[in-house]
Amino acid sequence: MMGSCTEAIYFAAISGHLRSRMATDAPTLAAKLGTTTHISPLLQKARRLGLGQRELEILAVQRGCNYYHDGSPLPPMLVSSEQFSNAELAIALLNPALRYDPQTIRLGAAMLSAPGNLPEELARLSLLERCQAVVRYVAEAGGKFEPQNHFWINLLNLLPSVASPKSSVVPHPTRFVAMTGMTRRGIETIIQWIRPGPVAPVNG
Repeated sequence: MMGSCTEAIYFAAISGHLRSRMATDAPTLAAKLGTTTHISPLLQKARRLGLGQRELEILAVQRGCNYYHDGSPLPPMLVSSEQFSNAELAIALLNPALRYDPQTIRLGAAMLSAPGNLPEELARLSLLERCQAVVRYVAEAGGKFEPQNHFWINLLNLLPSVASPKSSVVPHPTRFVAMTGMTRRGIETIIQWIRPGPVAPVNG
């Protein structure tokens, strides 16, 4: 059970790695972008499954966003991909109705290109959830770093041309990639888009 003492310890360990959270009355991403915060059907579905903003972030780590995992023990999987798909998770994390937090956006950007995600489904969800501007911003960044990746090309073709979100609000595109300065060949810069990798082992 999620309310058990053991899992409470697990959640505390994970949340220690995630950024300190702002008060519950903090502005939403929509408010920071200067738009109206809508009632999100997707976030309502997430809440019915017991997934608030912190739980959505933890679920992204459980689903393979190891770049954001500090090695602390992970609790049992919160919900299955059948209950809440990776596409839904990505759009939920990028949702303007969530409390504003750049780390949440970065996790959403990572989940956007999770293996198996279909551009058509992402485009459909982004329309329903009013996050086309943020999704397009991430996709454009992905296209710049991975110009040969047809996933980004197809997704961009399905999204409408909209005004870019305020640069002071969304993370800089370089925050969506990992840069390696040392390789077997010596010192060189290798840039990799951050996306889910192998799922980390869980406890319980």
